[in-house]
Amino acid sequence: MISVKDVSYTYMTSTPFEKLALKNISFDVTDGEVLAIAGHTGSGKSTLIQIVAGLIDLQSGSVVIDDLPVADKKIRRLVGIVFQYPEHQLFEETVESDIAFGPKNFGLSDAEISARVEEAMRQVGLPAELKKVSPFELSGGQRRRVAIAGILALKPKYLILDEPTAGLDPLAKENLLKEIFGAIKKSGVTIILVSHNMEDIARFANRVVVLAQGKILFVGTPRELFSQNEILNRAGLEPPAVTQILRKLNITENALTIDEAEKIILKHCPRK
Repeated sequence: MISVKDVSYTYMTSTPFEKLALKNISFDVTDGEVLAIAGHTGSGKSTLIQIVAGLIDLQSGSVVIDDLPVADKKIRRLVGIVFQYPEHQLFEETVESDIAFGPKNFGLSDAEISARVEEAMRQVGLPAELKKVSPFELSGGQRRRVAIAGILALKPKYLILDEPTAGLDPLAKENLLKEIFGAIKKSGVTIILVSHNMEDIARFANRVVVLAQGKILFVGTPRELFSQNEILNRAGLEPPAVTQILRKLNITENALTIDEAEKIILKHCPRK
């Protein structure tokens, strides 16, 4: 479990450029769930996930991960983070070498490294025959998968995904999401999904933390969130398209999927 308590963070303190990024942030992430963190640009999302991953030192408050303070070096093996456009960080000559880079730094045996590479490739849907191919010969979606596989090969218990489908075409995005919330989720990894895409949050998140100007506006389920128009407006977010359609029909119920929306519409507007 991840426990975030009263975390605040200020950039460039005691200077004319001082900026409060987070104020009194508290929430928990339970094992096995998908927790979404949503908010507009500048809401504090990136600062928050970097603190949780141990990449930025705490200024105040606490972050405890499986009873360990976030400053403990053991956290590096528990938490993996995938930033936007992670394929920009690829640098090895082959897909296999790039995925194996992290495990090698952990001092694992060649046999264990090879097994982890194969498993990570399966989890993200990369065919085994791509192991010896240069990652720079792959499509954008495939390179994104290689980058995510490199984090999965570290076998983190908690996986933080910062806008994991940013910049991908619709088909590549949909396929990647199926892999992330299919094989990867089934492996028992707890996922923190950073996104402003309400459709993705509706489909995959168990709970949502909404940030605006460094403060928490809402913590609850996606269904609860989409009934809170004031919260969505303050956060600069829009509900999923299916919810917007229901509103235009003057239906107050919320739908998370197209199938749900169809059933609700038929209930309120039965065919004659």
